[in-house]
Amino acid sequence: MNKVILMGRLTRDPEVRYSQGENALAIARYTLAVDRRFNRGGDENTADFINCVAFGKSGEFAERYFRKGTKILVSGRIQTGSYTNKDGVKVYTTEVVAEDQEFAESKNSSAGSNGGFTGGNRAPEPSGAGDGFMNIPDGIDEELPFN
Repeated sequence: MNKVILMGRLTRDPEVRYSQGENALAIARYTLAVDRRFNRGGDENTADFINCVAFGKSGEFAERYFRKGTKILVSGRIQTGSYTNKDGVKVYTTEVVAEDQEFAESKNSSAGSNGGFTGGNRAPEPSGAGDGFMNIPDGIDEELPFN
């Protein structure tokens, strides 16, 4: 089984190209900085930089919404390959082909060091009622998308 799940931040905006032909296909390439969970001998933070590629609708989604610094979750498969560069040297490649990608934090939580809280009036968080449904506090029904 070839399955990988990564969570990290984009090191730059995705680079998107479209294939040639009648049905152009979006091909988005980006690099994720993924924190290492365990460090050797110290408090120094380290990261791995993983190349990712998304095709089609996923590539269009990346082009439209992903920006440098955005924290995302990617699941997909590892793909290896090789090519000969202009100097005649064989170059080996490894990348993650994204099958699913989503935001790993809200837009507000990445806005500042205080977790995105900007003050103001906020409704209390809904709490579980024990029956599988959330209790929605009075007064926030105008914010619900299905009214």
